[in-house]
Amino acid sequence: MDLYLDTAEVSEIREIAAWGVLAGVTTNPSLIARSGRSLEPTIKEICQLVQGPVSAEVVSTVAVDMLAEGRRLAAIDEHVVVKLPTTIEGLKACKILSTEGIRINMTLVFSANQALLCAKAGAWCVSPFLGRIDDISWEGMDLIREIAELFQVQTLSTRILAASIRHPRHVTQAAMLGADIATMPAKVFQQLIKHPLTDSGLKAFLEDWARASEKV
Repeated sequence: MDLYLDTAEVSEIREIAAWGVLAGVTTNPSLIARSGRSLEPTIKEICQLVQGPVSAEVVSTVAVDMLAEGRRLAAIDEHVVVKLPTTIEGLKACKILSTEGIRINMTLVFSANQALLCAKAGAWCVSPFLGRIDDISWEGMDLIREIAELFQVQTLSTRILAASIRHPRHVTQAAMLGADIATMPAKVFQQLIKHPLTDSGLKAFLEDWARASEKV
């Protein structure tokens, strides 16, 4: 499973890209606005940093406008994946843009049927929102399981991008259920490497080494 950052903060991306495990980035209009920077230069810089798929989302709601906006976003860099909403208009735009060779991330997926429609429209990936499903007392991981089984049975190549990840356990569960990608905030990404026993073990090793060195 590939690991992505869900952010538009270049400093966060630069830091975690240096770990050697970052495969891509997802953004949205809210994240871009929060960064305080303009869209196209930000997306271009992120693509240059990551050298992997970078999702950039349209703000249009009508297919004809999505097409124009999607083509403009795709022209920013070869790594751009155009993100479209899972609506009827989004499906229309997905079908056309995907036939033009533009990779599409269909976002705000909340059911297996939506995921199936997106795959049939040619989506490169679908983004089920786990945390938001959990928020309404449903089980987000059940949706990952359903989509993974559905895509396998129907031999669909569309990737599953687990989104709205709230904590490290979400990452583990998504990977075990067959998600192809997990995208998460920098805070969650950093938590993946943290464990108190690792810290205490390293501290003990260093203390032992220091004591041994004093005796030499």
